[in-house]
Amino acid sequence: MMMVQLGQCNGVLGQCPKLSPLVRRRKERIQRSMSLQAQALPSRTQRIMESIAVEGEVGGAGGAYSYNALKRLDHIWSSICSTVTVSQEPQQVVSSIPGVSSHSDLTGKAVDKFDVVVCGGTLGIFIATALSAKGLQVGIVERNILKGREQEWNISRKELLELVDVGILEEKDIEQTIAMNFNPNRCGFEDKGEIWVKDILNLGVSPVKLIEIMKKRFISLGGVIFEGCSVSSISIYEDASVLKLAEGNILSSRLIIDAMGNFSPVVKQARLFLLSLCCIHFHYTQPYSFLHIRRGRKPDGVCLVVGSCARGFKDNSTSDIIYSSSSVKKVGDSEAQYFWEAFPAGSGPFDRTTYMFTYVSPQPGSPKLEELLEDFWDLMPEYQHYRGISNIYCSRICDGMLRTKTCFVLVAMSILLPKHLADCFQGVGLVGGKEKIHLDSGLRQASPPSLKHQTEIDSVDCLSGSGRVSLQESSSKPFLLSFPAWIDIDKLGISSGRQGVSLDNLEILRVIYGIFPTYRDSPLPAAFDRILQFGDASGIQSPVSFGGFGSLTRHLGRLSEGVYEAINGDFLDASSLSLLNPYMPNLSASWLFQRAMSAKKNSNVPPEFINELLYVNFQSMQKLGDPVLRPFLQDVIQFGALSKTLGLVMLTKPQIIPSIFKQVGIPVLLDWSSHFFMLGYYTFLSTYADPVIRSLLTAFPSKMKYEWKRYLEAWKFGSGLDYKL
Repeated sequence: MMMVQLGQCNGVLGQCPKLSPLVRRRKERIQRSMSLQAQALPSRTQRIMESIAVEGEVGGAGGAYSYNALKRLDHIWSSICSTVTVSQEPQQVVSSIPGVSSHSDLTGKAVDKFDVVVCGGTLGIFIATALSAKGLQVGIVERNILKGREQEWNISRKELLELVDVGILEEKDIEQTIAMNFNPNRCGFEDKGEIWVKDILNLGVSPVKLIEIMKKRFISLGGVIFEGCSVSSISIYEDASVLKLAEGNILSSRLIIDAMGNFSPVVKQARLFLLSLCCIHFHYTQPYSFLHIRRGRKPDGVCLVVGSCARGFKDNSTSDIIYSSSSVKKVGDSEAQYFWEAFPAGSGPFDRTTYMFTYVSPQPGSPKLEELLEDFWDLMPEYQHYRGISNIYCSRICDGMLRTKTCFVLVAMSILLPKHLADCFQGVGLVGGKEKIHLDSGLRQASPPSLKHQTEIDSVDCLSGSGRVSLQESSSKPFLLSFPAWIDIDKLGISSGRQGVSLDNLEILRVIYGIFPTYRDSPLPAAFDRILQFGDASGIQSPVSFGGFGSLTRHLGRLSEGVYEAINGDFLDASSLSLLNPYMPNLSASWLFQRAMSAKKNSNVPPEFINELLYVNFQSMQKLGDPVLRPFLQDVIQFGALSKTLGLVMLTKPQIIPSIFKQVGIPVLLDWSSHFFMLGYYTFLSTYADPVIRSLLTAFPSKMKYEWKRYLEAWKFGSGLDYKL
């Protein structure tokens, strides 16, 4: 029997049942049991990942595929987002010791000596090979077996050929590494519109093949690889840096290059220090009198990436560089704007790699990677549906509504349309003796390749009342049908010939995930003598990019030449090494774009604002042509291109400006303005001052020559003028 007592219910005294203590305890036990059962059930992500055979994980971003590795990375991400400030210092990997190494406790011990030791081999092998090709003795320390990941790197041929220009690969090697080549490539933002380009991220390069070729090349040049070894400590002496490995090896080197990625233990320690990096004579081009090493603070922004490589995509010939199929949505306790990238994979004709990524500020409540993956499984079929529709013009409508004579014919014999669609066909007219159907309402302008296709027809009947358009076939008269727009199938209620895929029909080959932190003061200057950060560890990649391979190919020639000169001239103090990772205003200016693409709580802008902003900018860049659009798509910001784009946006869409202030904030815009000014200043210096100074370099003393060459490089790369169409 249930005991009922009178109690107050919602502030009103009445007959509200109140459970007895015995019944209440029983109910609580049942609830706890149900909660434990729910917790015991594996997530969809766990079930999918544990059903995939993982053959072995490798170093570098994206080299881990297992569910346990995902949980470990989520734990790291949670600690970054935590409000609790960790007072405990990280492991002190680097220590500076007065005197020379010959007077240390290393006397009499077996020591392997090198000019350069590179810690981290996945991307580090590229600069290691470049330095070996210049005659230096180089060693690589790699925690795992040095091999590339299965997941391909996407890049353009122009960027890939930078490795040939540096001299570490031949063109025939490049061809061996290309697993996939595809075109065209799309940028699109929900229902706003699309832009199609060619030869941007259109190659799928096999890291397995590329790293294997680089490995053989490095060893043939006399390089040494310490595989399965991890860094224990680094001691900096006046004449050398000594690296002790956890496995007992001792390596002595004139310079250590830290290529251990975003979570390098050396970078973690460096961020705890406040380092004043005064240039030798405080050159007037340096925008700050000193730079600060990141003192353990949170990243200014983070790109979270999840995705998969799956088999089962029948139409798989184009790629998406950036696409958004929805507006800002709520994820847990935060909000996120999801973006997509997708590329055909080289493992099979029906294999496709799909990434979903978002930009967030690390704070409590930020979504975890596993939460993003749960959304990914839900949203990916819908996104692929949008991908299908964008490529489905009238000739692709199915369900008996439209049939094509051949796969290249735009319109053939008969089109049966629902009544509400018939109004789209506003009439038929003769243009130059050729039949032309005009499609107006309910349609969007088409940016992809021409929609004009020749077919043979005799007559066209347009009966909007009955909703039927009939095209009679003829064998004698050629006509050109022009469709200036394409049908939004979702809004018109027509089924597509390329429906969204179902997860049940896909074979998941790999699950992909990663965290890419960014800082406004990147790249990271050298914190210690004889140690230089490289690749992701230095923060040289664009804040809106989640891959460092493109930035590596762009900067490899500059960095390998600079390191070689630093070694030969013994310019290995922190100040001299910092000139190799200088302030670059185009990199700092691009950080604003990540902030604009990040969803914010209480920003007082509509959920669709980010898509609207991006489309307006991309549309403006497309109108301004390839010299503006293509550098931006390859993470290169230039003063002229950016100025033109901003000017055109303000002229064509001035009403969007107040929302920009709300989205990014006035302090951020003011900070960005200084970098924008410096971007123009560096452009001026590289264009007009560089030729004058370069002609005088041969007369400079060696140290001064080294410094001025680095300044000239900073102007050129910091203004984006290294980029050539």
